[in-house]
Amino acid sequence: MSSIILYGIKNCDSVKRSRKWLDENSIKYVFHDLRLDGIKKTTIKEFLENIKIELLINKRSTSWRKLSNREKAIEVKSDLIELLLNNPTIIKRPIIKSKNKYLVGFNEKEFKLLK
Repeated sequence: MSSIILYGIKNCDSVKRSRKWLDENSIKYVFHDLRLDGIKKTTIKEFLENIKIELLINKRSTSWRKLSNREKAIEVKSDLIELLLNNPTIIKRPIIKSKNKYLVGFNEKEFKLLK
């Protein structure tokens, strides 16, 4: 089994670029579709422990803009976990987990470190 997991949504452009780059560079990975496969509380907790919240949430997304002002202002960790669990499309994509390292978004320079 691959030690790299790519979390994203298959029709997202940055996820498509990431998958193409990984494939072209013969880097094995497991793709986890946040929309089709869902996301578990334990995974969200892991993200929150390893990724800055400013980096984790895509505030430019349509999904984010649809949230209420109360939801956008959530700061309590347990409420934030529920918000992400119920709205996985506000998670910035892709997220690459490689061993205990996390990359957010497509950045070829950072991806080269996966080789």
